[in-house]
Amino acid sequence: MGSLPKGALFLLELGRNAVYATQTMEQKPEILAPAGDISAALAAFAAGADAVYLGLKHFSARMQAENFSSRDLSRLVDLAHEEQRRVYIAFNTLFKPYDLAAAGRLLERVNRGIGPDALIVQDLAALELARQAGYEGKIFLSTLANVTHQAALVSARNLGASRVILPRELSIDEIRLMDAARPPELDFEFFIHGALCYCVSGRCWWSSYMGGKSGLRGRCVQPCRRVYTQRGKEGRFFSCLDLSLDVLVKTLLSIPGVASWKIEGRKKGPHYVYYVTTAYRLLRDEGADPAARKEAMAILDMALGRPVTRARFLARKDDPGPVALDGQTSSGLLAGKVSRTAEGAFILKPRFPLLAKDLLRIGVEDESWHATLPVNRAVPKGGTLTLKLPRQKSPKSGTPVFLIDRREPELMQLLRHWEDRLAATAGRPEAALGAESGFSPRLPAAARPVRPLHIALRSSLPRGREGKNGIKPGSVQGLWLSPKALTGVSRTLFARISWWLPPVMWPDEEEQWQKLIHAALQNGARHFVCNEPWQNALFRPEAKAVLSAGPFCNTSNALALQALQSMGFATAFISPELSGEELLALPSQSPIPLGIVVSGYWPMGITRHSIAPLSPDEGFQSPKGEVFWARRYGQNYWIYPNWPLDLVGRLPQLEQAGYSTFVHMQEYPPQKVPEPRRASEFNWENGLM
Repeated sequence: MGSLPKGALFLLELGRNAVYATQTMEQKPEILAPAGDISAALAAFAAGADAVYLGLKHFSARMQAENFSSRDLSRLVDLAHEEQRRVYIAFNTLFKPYDLAAAGRLLERVNRGIGPDALIVQDLAALELARQAGYEGKIFLSTLANVTHQAALVSARNLGASRVILPRELSIDEIRLMDAARPPELDFEFFIHGALCYCVSGRCWWSSYMGGKSGLRGRCVQPCRRVYTQRGKEGRFFSCLDLSLDVLVKTLLSIPGVASWKIEGRKKGPHYVYYVTTAYRLLRDEGADPAARKEAMAILDMALGRPVTRARFLARKDDPGPVALDGQTSSGLLAGKVSRTAEGAFILKPRFPLLAKDLLRIGVEDESWHATLPVNRAVPKGGTLTLKLPRQKSPKSGTPVFLIDRREPELMQLLRHWEDRLAATAGRPEAALGAESGFSPRLPAAARPVRPLHIALRSSLPRGREGKNGIKPGSVQGLWLSPKALTGVSRTLFARISWWLPPVMWPDEEEQWQKLIHAALQNGARHFVCNEPWQNALFRPEAKAVLSAGPFCNTSNALALQALQSMGFATAFISPELSGEELLALPSQSPIPLGIVVSGYWPMGITRHSIAPLSPDEGFQSPKGEVFWARRYGQNYWIYPNWPLDLVGRLPQLEQAGYSTFVHMQEYPPQKVPEPRRASEFNWENGLM
């Protein structure tokens, strides 16, 4: 572990900020830093970030972060504006049916008392709520909104977005494809550094399906970072390294639409934020200088993240992917390993000096002895630190210990300077902040119920395994659209089939999907289910196609349904992630008829990354013995639990509530996967956090 020389933090701060006001920011992407608390936000400003993004106490996709009160945020926004910096509020969770009033009241208070530069949103309802609350600022679509292909940009712009945050799975060539199709009123944010999710953002239900803590609502418990086994092979097969584009970011400078370089890390401390922001600002402003590049890389080495990967940015065929199967993927720098004295005390002999108030992590999150603890005194390299752990925590000898946050005296002094400036900032008047909101959302009129219909959804025509999962005779056939499905269906049947589009489309395959849709329409297809709302842009008005918004759109409230109606959708399928009470409430609030998936294998998540060395033809097990399996469709792997969704017993309640279409997903596990021992009602009884 290296460290900057004493006083170097001040030199960096003064040297970089001295030229801040003279930069022409219209010609350069902004450096957008994460802020999970006040200290991280001030560290970002001290390092020269052009903008920070942060969350409130509610409705943020990082609910585990400390986040901000209205008073703190009001003062921070005013300080940022004094410095010609910007503040974006992440309002990027999924809204449940009864969230709309509270979310709208919060938005009204934000608009009146804080005045952020932009809102980052996931749920389509947020755009309408913001309008109703009087917000007239910019709205950015989160990666959780799943805007993944070119035609989607037009739909996003038409809905009112001014920026799209691109998926982390894109290559540089695909970013160029997106930029070539970008409407002029839209720009892009792209992640350049920080933690990666194994599954596509907005297409992961792993945490939710296994206990109701939804990643779409900022509650993910990260089951992907646990140990899994297959045929005796054990590993953290889905635990990603951190993304780091480092010197490769210079290639983004040639793409005019990439207006923001985004750093992930709202659960990180000020040390990480300061160092990573400083490094990327150096790479942006002085990246042509080899000495500056070398300095930036040295600074990144001190940021205390995980080991790094470029993920799919260069998209090489021999790319090993973002997972290091033989290494650790816990955040922090390895400080040493636990050993035990003859008296039974746990000690650490650090590989580098530790400072008072450093924060250590003992082990990895899913281990029983995992803990975090502060260092109470300075410890030299090779010295002895006694680890004062709770009684129930008993790590094995050799357990790794990681340094996860550092509070250097120089950084603390720098932050105190910015804290003094913040304290001198008045913020908005107390009356504006404290006034109660009488906001009540204007909801659409409910649609009339229609005759119930069942859809048996398959990837190909049945081959002797039909008639399962409670399918009623006379049900409509549903098929996932594919070249195989098009050639395997008689033209006389096209108009009678419900054609389903995938939950993710990538830029390099959009043209192929347009051709498949055109061929299906030419053969008489009429009903299509879009599993990204933005896929409506693939259909021209003259096609006379009937569009439904599929269950993978994560639709969960009345205003999102109203947005879908405005986009041309005739019906919508609600996400089965909601609780039973919430599911039963929606039909009486919906302006269009509703459907729901009631049986079959619902995926834990969808990933563009390889699942090697796991075999997709066999099951693999979690630490608790739960069985999973994977299947590849196109460029993506779908990861399934070996216990199907089953709401068939709830059909009478769903029909009475007003649902009109019921989907039975006919997906069958590989032969080597054992028969399921149970089924799941998802969050019907548990509720959704």
